[in-house]
Amino acid sequence: MYEYLTGLVTVVEPRYIVVEVNGIGYRLLVANPYRYHIDKQQKVTVYVYQAVRDDDISLFGFSDEDEKQLFMQLINVSGIGPKSALAILANPDHEGLINAIANDDVKYLTKFPGIGKKTASQICLDLKDKIERLAPSEANLLKPLLPESEDGNEALQDALEALTALGYKEREVKRIKKELAKEAETSTEEYLRHALRLLN
Repeated sequence: MYEYLTGLVTVVEPRYIVVEVNGIGYRLLVANPYRYHIDKQQKVTVYVYQAVRDDDISLFGFSDEDEKQLFMQLINVSGIGPKSALAILANPDHEGLINAIANDDVKYLTKFPGIGKKTASQICLDLKDKIERLAPSEANLLKPLLPESEDGNEALQDALEALTALGYKEREVKRIKKELAKEAETSTEEYLRHALRLLN
């Protein structure tokens, strides 16, 4: 079982990153890939959870131990799979998530993709007593990527692709695209943060 990996980020895609450790590239599914940036000089530490199924072995990456623990608590809730847990963690408003669970705010939780009323109620039931220990620290967020192209807004496009990878429906993504396009160009991570605020 892996606990964490320390190496170089060599690939950043809408759904995953690749961390190279001693010549081996590990593909890690992460909630927000654009927290990370490709840097051949600076090593990063990414906490890891390994999920094993009959037909698949996947590695999930987290910026710190707190985020990993929150993920593990979420996937222990009946009806929550790893993809749904990542979509919940992608929302930068962790305080809002914690408050929603503490206050049985089912409506807030059903805004996440793949979360219905029954599952939202189960999240509150299972995690309410544990919530104080689940607040992820944001101190370890890494420097976001800057827009890479002057011709087109690649940062915005990458953020929209990341939303689709997290499970948001195409119509939901299209609905907020115009709103995001009105803003001054920024990093992919900032676009993604704003998009998640609009969706939730």
